[in-house]
Amino acid sequence: MPKELRISIDDDLYEQLAREADERHEDPTVYAGRVLAHQLDKARFLEGSAQFLSTSGMREEFANRFGPEPGPAATAA
Repeated sequence: MPKELRISIDDDLYEQLAREADERHEDPTVYAGRVLAHQLDKARFLEGSAQFLSTSGMREEFANRFGPEPGPAATAA
C-alpha cells in the first residue's frame, strides 16, 4: 500500500514546479511527485552502479566485456 510523504519546498521552487506542470497541462502535485520519484530512481541507480563497480573484480570484468571507455551516447550524471 502506498505511503504518504510530505515535503516542504521554498516558494521559488514551488513556482517553478507549478509553471512546468502548467506547461504540461498537469496537476502540480502529480507533476512534483513524478519529478521526485524520477530523482530518487536516478539516485538509487547511481548508488547501485557505484556499489557494483566497487565490488572486487567487477570494474575489470565490466571493462573486459564492454570496453574501458564510455560510448558516444554516454553522458555525465
